[in-house]
Amino acid sequence: ASTITQQLAKNLFLNRERSYRRKLQEAALALLLEPTLGKRRILEIYLNEVEWGEGVFGAEAAAQHYFRKSAAQLTPWEAARLAVMLPRPRYFEKLPRSRYLAHRTGTIVARMRSAELP
Repeated sequence: ASTITQQLAKNLFLNRERSYRRKLQEAALALLLEPTLGKRRILEIYLNEVEWGEGVFGAEAAAQHYFRKSAAQLTPWEAARLAVMLPRPRYFEKLPRSRYLAHRTGTIVARMRSAELP
């Protein structure tokens, strides 16, 4: 398991090898990134560079690919649906009618109603 900061460090600076050495490098880079960029900026960069499906990189591209609209125009349900896909976007891209996706999207939308934004 990795934090978003660690995943960003891996995606931006490291290769895809799975080793303890790479994990240590990832952690060290994360320690440098957080005080430099802050969590909000790290999340922004992560969402704009992460792969959301086969050849689909970034939140804007994902919104266009899946919903044919800009990310700024997504409904809460559409945004939640994209968020649910993130752990395994290539897998879920092939299962758009997945019961898990539908249930988890509903859960996130319900939580969004009570979330307080900074």
